[in-house]
Amino acid sequence: MNTAVSGDATATGSIWRQPAQVWAVAFASVVAFMGIGLVDPILPAIAESLQASPTETELLFTSYLLVTGVAMLITSWVSSRIGAKATLMIGLGLIVAFALASALSGSVDAIIGFRAGWGLGNALFISTALATIVGSASGGSGAAIVLYEAALGLGIAIGPLLGGLLGEVSWRGPFFGVVALMAIAFIAVFTLLRGSGEKRVPVRFSAPFTALGRPALAILAVAALFYNIGFFVLLAFSPFPLGFGAMGIGFTFFGWGAALAITSIWLAPWMMRRMSRTAIILTMLPLLAVDLVAAGILAETASALVVCIIIGGLLLGVMNTVLTEAVMEATDLPRSVASSAYSAVRFIGGAMAPPIAALLWHAFNSTVPYLFAAASVLVAALTVLLGRRILARIDDEPKDRVAEDAEAITVGDAA
Repeated sequence: MNTAVSGDATATGSIWRQPAQVWAVAFASVVAFMGIGLVDPILPAIAESLQASPTETELLFTSYLLVTGVAMLITSWVSSRIGAKATLMIGLGLIVAFALASALSGSVDAIIGFRAGWGLGNALFISTALATIVGSASGGSGAAIVLYEAALGLGIAIGPLLGGLLGEVSWRGPFFGVVALMAIAFIAVFTLLRGSGEKRVPVRFSAPFTALGRPALAILAVAALFYNIGFFVLLAFSPFPLGFGAMGIGFTFFGWGAALAITSIWLAPWMMRRMSRTAIILTMLPLLAVDLVAAGILAETASALVVCIIIGGLLLGVMNTVLTEAVMEATDLPRSVASSAYSAVRFIGGAMAPPIAALLWHAFNSTVPYLFAAASVLVAALTVLLGRRILARIDDEPKDRVAEDAEAITVGDAA
């Protein structure tokens, strides 16, 4: 049985008793993750207003996720030299600037380019935010990861809803909304996160690249690449076959994100107290594949597709938390390095999915993209199954490495 920290930490309730600086970064994380799903409800509106094809419109996800993934490879090197607070501030500042530029754009090509810049800011922020929360949160690393995943789930839930509400006014509205919220997050991090006493451990530029040579991390990264294809086909492609307006898409993906948040906070830790991480992964991935097949078969029936999307959110919430913890425990590498390397591959998988799904839809029908996603998820499951012996470490990890975290990661700031 797995004795992951997360179960113990959440059982004591310590996850909710955190320093102000942790809550500041968590709030900023919510807003950052809102950016992932924010454009979901306005994809059809952007396509119509700017006379863009679905494939061109899906590149709004691809440029954002591809740059986020590639930039993840350098975030640990950057933060280890200029500090966590400075890295977070630069990332937030870039998001504000490029979200504003997107809102003022007049062509889909310009927005695709500005979303790429947004992805750079997102990479600097997200990777450093995880390390900061893990290093600064009370209750151990498991509680910190659950808190981070809660921020992810909440952001992904609110993003489509806000996008739908503001998108009813104009497709530009959601981008202006991000500018306002990220400006607030910038002020919160600047005010509450202290930087003068920060302990820095310089990381070599090549560290994330060589980290992928570690067998356990490489297996998890490959699995995450294929898993994220399923994740982003469900998120980024589904607005088109649904056929709803901005609010309908917003409410659908609010339900999806809420389901993801609920299972990431409560169900995943409960399962990790009773099952090994690999067993959970090998249970959730086939279930997700079944859900994606059902979505493909029922894609022409909007109400049935909505149900499949919500069920997918429940499964994705468990997977996100378990995979994040697995990566943190898979090697003895500094966790910022492991996170950067893993996240780079994971986001590249997400970047591939939306345009491929749109092309398959155009070439065949709305069923085929979901079948492609299901096949990708099964490849992820097979990758973990074949590498299970190498992944033994993630199923038998000491309960608390928080002291090591403080030494190993460029973290939030000393009190």
